[in-house]
Amino acid sequence: MDKETRVGIATGNATGVYFALGNAYAEQINAGGGKLKATASETGASVQNIQQVVAGQYAVAFSLADTAADAVNGTGSFDSKQPVAALARIHTNYTQVIVRKAAGIKDVAGMKGKRVSTGSPKSGTEVIANRMLTAAGLDPAKDVSAQKLDLTKTVDGMKDGSIDALFWSGGLPTPGITDLLTTSAGQVEFLDVTTLLPELQKINPVYEAGAIPAATYKLAADTPTVVVPNLLLVRDDLDPNVACSLTKTLFEKQPQLVQANAAAKEITLDQARKTDPVPLQRGAVKGLDDLNAPK
Repeated sequence: MDKETRVGIATGNATGVYFALGNAYAEQINAGGGKLKATASETGASVQNIQQVVAGQYAVAFSLADTAADAVNGTGSFDSKQPVAALARIHTNYTQVIVRKAAGIKDVAGMKGKRVSTGSPKSGTEVIANRMLTAAGLDPAKDVSAQKLDLTKTVDGMKDGSIDALFWSGGLPTPGITDLLTTSAGQVEFLDVTTLLPELQKINPVYEAGAIPAATYKLAADTPTVVVPNLLLVRDDLDPNVACSLTKTLFEKQPQLVQANAAAKEITLDQARKTDPVPLQRGAVKGLDDLNAPK
């Protein structure tokens, strides 16, 4: 890298964790004083991010591991195998399913006929929302009135009553969800969606059981839910020196990322290589090897 290299980072919705961490990551890359310069952008998230990295519009993309697995396998939203690889596994996304109490929805099957936000088009949230609705025996295209909205518009809709329920896949805490729970605490509640986990695991084993700690949003109790890891993706043919540098910055500056959002506490070297079935980019392998080398 003799000359300055500019990298674009595809994140997600403005009130989500990808956006918070992506901007902090870009700041740390730029503060490094090297030849790499980064800019983070708001996007629709996972599916769109992968498409744009493959097209060369961005160098780095935040993505849910289930969507990334679809990309490398050429399944789900992708009709052919996509040339992407991982820099590292990062924080975990928690499926946050919230309903307005007045709507009387007790489980995902109870969303039939309701106005449900399934997230931004071509987002990882939309992928999970549609899979959960299907697992609950509903047709996402016919049985619910799907509102394909970003998180800011979704939260506004929940507050004004124009949306009955929302799906959101994000790290903890997600700023937009904090806003909703702070302003409408008595009117909304989380659903436990873990009964759908066995059906989801038939599609992809990356789905796991987890829980949203009560303290995250000042709830009365922990909420069991379905969790999915996140990956940082690049094209598999990205300059390995760039990939190596990006990977090192991610872990060396992790304390600064935690200041931007607590979800970054989960960015750890012992989890970094757990990206299967998405391969690690060869520059990322070198970066992780260097970071793990005895000092």
